[in-house]
Amino acid sequence: MPIPEHPGPITALITGASSGIGRATAVQLGERGARVVLVARGRASLEAAAREVREAGAAAVTACPADVLDEDAFSAVVDSAVAEFGRLDLVVHAAQVMAYGRVEDVPKEVYERVVDTAVHGTATVARHVLPVFRKQGAGHLVIVNSLLGNVTAPLMGSYVVAKFGQLGLARVLQQEVRDVPGISVTVVQPGGVNTPIYSQGASYVGSTGRPPPPVYSPQRVARRILTTLDQPRRVVQAGLFNPLITAGFRLLPGLYDVLVGPLLQKMAISNEPAPATEGNVFRTHEEGNATEAHWRSI
Repeated sequence: MPIPEHPGPITALITGASSGIGRATAVQLGERGARVVLVARGRASLEAAAREVREAGAAAVTACPADVLDEDAFSAVVDSAVAEFGRLDLVVHAAQVMAYGRVEDVPKEVYERVVDTAVHGTATVARHVLPVFRKQGAGHLVIVNSLLGNVTAPLMGSYVVAKFGQLGLARVLQQEVRDVPGISVTVVQPGGVNTPIYSQGASYVGSTGRPPPPVYSPQRVARRILTTLDQPRRVVQAGLFNPLITAGFRLLPGLYDVLVGPLLQKMAISNEPAPATEGNVFRTHEEGNATEAHWRSI
């Protein structure tokens, strides 16, 4: 169901708001005159994003540095937002980190952090946001998942597990809020998107990652996210070939397995030599945070 009409602008909270899809979504909400609460780990890049959202026309902007894996910190952000604005209409959960490497090569701590960010981070968001929605009788949670929540790919095992687990959790949440018709949970699944997550990720393949083509702009994905305000759906694809790739994975698994490794190596690894790195998995790299990266997008 759409968010019920109420006086004044909507109040939205965005995680992963300092970069990529989260930042693009926050700016577009600003253009709609929303009151926007921005959440990410790094203060400087979050403040830069806040300036962009204000300049876009937001009714109010609050920057709240916090990690979605820090239960107390995220709880305090939600409590503060409700105390300041009186309600919470939309939450877009876009926070995520990434790692490249065979499962046997990715350090245990890195692997687990990637999975934790998606699965336990999403659970943290749900634990503190859904009670607010229940009290209001309305609210919309959007979880930014991935095509890799539907298919697998070598060298991306931790991220695949993270997104498969996140999708399972999201589907459970959709079932658990059915008792309140005004609450909706939507999963948005992008394909390749022109954001810094690929180059900022951990890597144990001798190179950095890159988005596989076709590469979409984060603004395009943000527009898909915001269409769900008026027409909430269970799952929304944000990639032209997502359904075709998913069908190949399910219907022709042998052929898929033959092709996916070489295609990923050619189209999703930059092949620019780089030392092993844990990237931004444990701590933000603020200098690399931005709405877009340097790849050409459509």
